[in-house]
Amino acid sequence: MKLRTKILALITFSLSAVVAVAAPAPAVTGTNTVELAAPAGSGLPAYVAVIKPVTAERLGNSWRAGCPVGPDQLRLINLSFLGFDGAVHRGELVVNADRAFEVARIFGDLYFGRFPIERMETVEKYDSDDDASMAANNTSAFNCRAITGGTAWSNHSYGRAIDINTVQNPYISGSGKVYPPNGAPYVDRTQALPGMIHAGDVTERAFTSRGWTWGGSWDTPIDYQHFEKP
Repeated sequence: MKLRTKILALITFSLSAVVAVAAPAPAVTGTNTVELAAPAGSGLPAYVAVIKPVTAERLGNSWRAGCPVGPDQLRLINLSFLGFDGAVHRGELVVNADRAFEVARIFGDLYFGRFPIERMETVEKYDSDDDASMAANNTSAFNCRAITGGTAWSNHSYGRAIDINTVQNPYISGSGKVYPPNGAPYVDRTQALPGMIHAGDVTERAFTSRGWTWGGSWDTPIDYQHFEKP
């Protein structure tokens, strides 16, 4: 029998913050649902995230034998997000089981904070090619791969890192190379364009208030798209 847990939360919404008040996350087993009611007058439907187990078949070539975590340690989240078109869409992320409820709530903050996301697809749809996923401005999490420019496992390989709006929030190497190349117009962070992440905004706060590190605060390389919690 599948365990289905509904977490109902009241949302306190203001111009300065979006705060979800919820019970502590239960153990992630079976299928679980996080539902957050929309604030009155927001014009948005409720936020819904469904957390499920994921198989090796579903992960495709984003996972292989020898990766640091197995499919049983990962979860697939199907969640609401607000697109650049202002409409509500459904997206998918694969994350570590021990981050699943937290990630679901984080993206609830982004949703009610009206932070727009271009697309959210699991990386096997891009043949698990990080460059292709970034160029498509895809928001993603798990991908069993090495760190950029190195050989050690990336935190993405553990499902404990997420990249958001990769074009508007590019990775800039120590030599100044921009990934993806179509992110070059967004290297100037004095701009305040839709989908960009800045210190103190709803996205940065949603992650860092829960103990995640933002790559945009690094000296070099600078990774504006990247959040991680090893």
